Amino acid sequence: MDLILRQETPDDHYAVEEITRDAFWVFWEEDEDRELCNEHLLVHKLRSVDALVPELNCVAELNGKIVGHIIYTKSWIESEDGKKHETLTFGPLTVKPEYQNKGIGRALMKFTFDKAKKLGHRAVLIFGIPDYYPRVGFKRAGDFGLTTSDGDVFDPFMVYPLYEGALDGISGRYFIDPVYFDLTEEETIEFDKKFPLKEPHTFTPIEVLTDRLEPEAAKAIKNLGFKSLDILKSKSQRELSSLPGIDDKAIETIKAVMKENNFPWGEGVFRPL
Repeated sequence: MDLILRQETPDDHYAVEEITRDAFWVFWEEDEDRELCNEHLLVHKLRSVDALVPELNCVAELNGKIVGHIIYTKSWIESEDGKKHETLTFGPLTVKPEYQNKGIGRALMKFTFDKAKKLGHRAVLIFGIPDYYPRVGFKRAGDFGLTTSDGDVFDPFMVYPLYEGALDGISGRYFIDPVYFDLTEEETIEFDKKFPLKEPHTFTPIEVLTDRLEPEAAKAIKNLGFKSLDILKSKSQRELSSLPGIDDKAIETIKAVMKENNFPWGEGVFRPL
């Protein structure tokens, strides 16, 4: 596979936004706070914020076509004494759906991690699929004494130190650019008109799983408050295993049901992006 990794140019913008829309169309859950896929709008807006790191806004090109994209912004950790320590975050990380599971996402990460280290950055922090990213070196942020800006700790919040000791002596709350929270339904609808009409994603109801679990395990999953199977990928196997009734048998059932519905989940099931 003759994959070219390079910095994004203005000529790439539409193609990047289109593949981002396609890749994330099934990764969101309809609820009171999120009714539309907006990752393609996020990419569009990230390009113009001061926090953007242009050198790390990169694409993967194969046979003249854009098949992947990664974009970084500056973020920071604020210690208890109010001191700020600059870090990075990436996202969305996109691989065109028909090119997933071929190592393109991993290649984009390695390419940009190497560049980020040379640029003098210390660490990359993300919110991502908790049973995938540890395979490429991410660790739970809570193990480093880091929390979200709200003081929370959960497995999808992860960190990749770019060199040994990068976070020694640093702990506190993590903050990202406000643009990530500034995506309204109205502007998403308007922005989406740039692209071909796409049918809304049909969610797989969580009952597809809970109906196959023992009562105690089913109750534990229902108590998460998820409407669909899609969003269960945001929970790690470790997190679910801590719930009442989620034993080894339940874990195997969850893995099987997720696989049947094309949602890889759990430890040891992920191939490269």
